[in-house]
Amino acid sequence: MHLTAVRTKDTAARGQDTAAPAGRTGMRDANGMAVASFVLGLLGLLVLNVVLGPIAIVLAAVALWRGTSRRGRALLGLGLGVADLVLLVTFMQLDHTVSWSF
Repeated sequence: MHLTAVRTKDTAARGQDTAAPAGRTGMRDANGMAVASFVLGLLGLLVLNVVLGPIAIVLAAVALWRGTSRRGRALLGLGLGVADLVLLVTFMQLDHTVSWSF
């Protein structure tokens, strides 16, 4: 029982010393958004491009606006999101329908 109390105090002390500064978490969020926009834009080329394309565009724009250090990945996510929508419109025109399928 005594060891648990000491471990809890030690863990609490370490948690206060290793807390991330407020500015750094914002950068980490922006980097995560850049990666998420890239992944969703890439996935949107295959499935659900009407949903994933706009989400990829918004995430990339927010990541760029927040000043991500992964600028290239955010730009790729933006381009893939736009490509998702262009692909959707192209297939809709070819099929003469509101949706497309293989």
